Parts: sequence; structure tokens; C-alpha cells
Amino acid sequence: MSGHSKWHNIQQKKGKSDAARASIFTKIGREIAVAVKQGGADPDSNSKLRDAIAKAKSNNMPNDNIARSIKKASGELGSINYEEMTYEGYGVGGTAFIVEALTDNKNRTAGDVRHLFDKYGGSMGATGCVSFMFKRKGVITVSKADIGEDDLMMAALDAGAEDILSDDDEVFEVLTSPADFDGVRSALDAAGVKMLSAEVTMIPENEVTPDEAQQTTLLKMIEKMEELDDVQNIYHNAVITIGDEEED
Repeated sequence: MSGHSKWHNIQQKKGKSDAARASIFTKIGREIAVAVKQGGADPDSNSKLRDAIAKAKSNNMPNDNIARSIKKASGELGSINYEEMTYEGYGVGGTAFIVEALTDNKNRTAGDVRHLFDKYGGSMGATGCVSFMFKRKGVITVSKADIGEDDLMMAALDAGAEDILSDDDEVFEVLTSPADFDGVRSALDAAGVKMLSAEVTMIPENEVTPDEAQQTTLLKMIEKMEELDDVQNIYHNAVITIGDEEED
């Protein structure tokens, strides 16, 4: 797991089962499709597509699936238009959530997300109700076993990174602005730095630590939201200190 796995981005879910893997492939396929629609089918000139393909490969998505998603978005295999939606809300324990989705039916998706907020003691709010509590950052994780802090700092900061965090026992976290993310990642790759993960994510300005019962409820809500094909990313400010609970 990466050092910032507590933010529960779907990109870090590696798939506990075949069904979970299939769900992840569906989500990444949608992300590829949207990237192609917005910037074309050439990853060399489309950084968003390049990011989506890198994510697909890191999740062991077959090349055939990747190619099919690109062709579908290009109109070669028919076409489905997905709309990017963002929902904000509150979980138990005073926690804040941002849920990003790609959907072909925004009314359905809004209803599904609202239902899960309600079911697990939270509520979906208006746009802007919690987004001010987060900042968008590029986050690149690198194993401490692969590189020393000084070498990583020299490569990353020279490329435009904002900071290097070493709080985690196993990984360094390289933080960038969203605008500099692609350049820093490319520079690290060119320098031979092995990256465990690289993504633009939402980082909470302040964290909240719910009690264990509330954490269990939050984990169940997150799990159910991640099972929705439309949901791409889930960000929150909860500090989770317990492991994933088994569903009753």
C-alpha cells in the first residue's frame, strides 16, 4: 500500500477478487474513454490519457482492454459519452467526503451516492460544502528501499516538485502542483526512479479521527461506494486506524 492509502483513492485498490478487478477495469476504461474524447487518442500528446494508461498498467489491466477502450472512445467500436460529476458530503464523525464519478446517467449516479451517504449516517451536501477543506496535489510514491532521500530530493526538486515527505516507514511521497505533476513524473522516470504510484489527488487540509465504531461505518460506506461502477475516486479527511472490516 502506498503511504497515502488512507485517502482511499480507487486508484490504490488493487482488487481483492476477480469481481473487484473487473470493476476497476470498468472504471479505468471509462477514464481512458473520457481522456480520448477530451484530448485525442495519442498518449504522447495527451497527458490525461497517458495517466489513465499508466494507471491501467499498474492495475494489471490487459493491453487488449486498454486498446478497446481507446477505440471505443475514438468511435471505432461505437461510443458512449460519460459525464464527469463531483459530489460532496459528510460521513459520520464529522468527516468530509468528495466523490468523483464518470456516468452516462447523472440522475442515477446522484441517487446511488446519496443513498449510501444516508444509509451510513451521513448526508450529501451542495457543491462547495467541503471542497474548500481539500487541496489538489500531484502525489508520487517511491520505495525507500530503491533510493536515498538526498538523491530523490535532488531529482524531484530540480524538476519542480514542491516537497518530499518521509513520514511513512516504507515510501517517500513527492508532492507537486497539478500543473507540474506530469513534468516531475517524466523527469523521475528519465532519471530511472521507480515509482510505486503517481496520481493527482485531493489532500485534506485537516484530518479528523473518528472513533472505532464510526471508522467501521465509514469503511463500509467507502466499500459500497467503490462498488458503484460510476464512482472513480473517493477522497475524505478521516484518519482510519482500523483494518477493513468484514461485511456482516
